[in-house]
Amino acid sequence: MSDQVTERAETEQLVAEISRLRAQVAQLQERVEQLDRLAHQDTLITLPNRRGFMRELERLIDRAKRYDHHSAMLFVDLDGLKMINDSFGHRAGDEALIEVAQLLTQGVRRSDVVARIGGDEFAILLENSTEQSAHETAARLVDLVCGSEFTHDGDALPLSIAIGVAMIDGDGTPKAIMALADEEMYRRKAAA
Repeated sequence: MSDQVTERAETEQLVAEISRLRAQVAQLQERVEQLDRLAHQDTLITLPNRRGFMRELERLIDRAKRYDHHSAMLFVDLDGLKMINDSFGHRAGDEALIEVAQLLTQGVRRSDVVARIGGDEFAILLENSTEQSAHETAARLVDLVCGSEFTHDGDALPLSIAIGVAMIDGDGTPKAIMALADEEMYRRKAAA
């Protein structure tokens, strides 16, 4: 009898230890997922950051290569953020960034990816997009942001953006596509 009691106690201990280890593994997996989200999400705005955007861009390039369809990247630069920060404070600048992020997100399809890739820079991935529709979307977003009625502490602050477009056909690298969109954005700024 004594051996059975000892065996039962050891089995119960083993089951309890397995249960404890499973709970610990679940907690660690949750923590890894949380850290992954933090590594790929902007700290101010609930959008992907540059790292998260690059991961999505790589996936889109792979899909374009595999399925032979075209997509586009929009490189968005918020004009005058330094002036807003210098004149009204960084809280106003943060609010302007949040406003632009919301407008950009509202102005594209739910399946598109909007990310903040730098201080005053955003990027958008338009899957299954022609060059013409990408330019139309860019023009619509420029109008949307310029037409917004952004205020900070009762002061109306005009917002404007410049957007460059680069097509994704599966041949380019993420770095090359970003550079093309960035160059076009600067050309549009210079022409304005």
